Amino acid sequence: MHLHQSMPSVHSGSATIERPHAVTQRPLASVVIRTFNEARYLDQVMSQVTSQVIPGGRPIEIVVVDSGSTDNTLEIAHRHGAIVRQIRKDEFTFGRSLNIGCEAATGEFLVLVSGHCIPEDHRWLSELLKPFQDPAVAITYGRQIGDARSKFSECRVFEKYYPPAGPSQSPAFCNNANSALRKSIWRRFRFDEALTGLEDMDLGRKVIASGFRIDYCPESVVIHIHHESWRQVRRRYEREAIALRHIHPELHLTLWEACRCFASAVWKDLQSLLRANRSLLHLGEIFHYRFNQFTGSWLGNRPHRELSALEKTRYFFPT
Repeated sequence: MHLHQSMPSVHSGSATIERPHAVTQRPLASVVIRTFNEARYLDQVMSQVTSQVIPGGRPIEIVVVDSGSTDNTLEIAHRHGAIVRQIRKDEFTFGRSLNIGCEAATGEFLVLVSGHCIPEDHRWLSELLKPFQDPAVAITYGRQIGDARSKFSECRVFEKYYPPAGPSQSPAFCNNANSALRKSIWRRFRFDEALTGLEDMDLGRKVIASGFRIDYCPESVVIHIHHESWRQVRRRYEREAIALRHIHPELHLTLWEACRCFASAVWKDLQSLLRANRSLLHLGEIFHYRFNQFTGSWLGNRPHRELSALEKTRYFFPT
């Protein structure tokens, strides 16, 4: 495997891009990573990416889109030979940062992974790309799991959406924390830059409507680690619910339904906790996670409105 090595930066407007040395062969895949202060796990993420075994020996490249990191995220990215694209914090949306990264990428396939999602083994990338042998497949997405650092309820969420075998969601479901798509598909549809989240599901819906397929790859596994305050958990679910109202305006979540979902989720988490013989000390964590999950979902599902610049900053970069 051959990774690009970075060269001096070239400035274009408010963005900065690090241009790599030319390679003799077009990369098979470009791994696009959005970052904002991801130094805690980024070195592990990128080390695992560079260790991937690709049949045929075609090169891959790494593209990092950073939106104002103040830790050593950029130093880590440069050390791993990544193409680095920088945008201002106030320019950030999930869709815009991905479009910028996909534009800078030169690979045949665009692989999207979060800066805090660590590939589990050296087969992660090959498993994620395998379904593209079928030309009807436009997008793939892999499994996400937690570890000992993860909140118990979030691990349960991962189990629901990313089971060990077979998809459990609708045909249009996918998730950009661990996914891939053909660059030709991205050029045709691109990510919606106005959404406050779920830009992956929005693109997936368009892809399915156009007659393509999305495949789930349970053998392509990342360890997805969130270190969030309870306020951050609530805001994450709130901004995703705001986006969902745009994507599926027919969906509604009443306060009573949110309360019922909260009670059911806490009860089922407790049953799972007991079956796993885990400590009841997790009970408080379960309560707080599910409360903020469904409170955020209910708040975001109310009739949507345009967000001010200040509100967008709070949704994307909660403090």
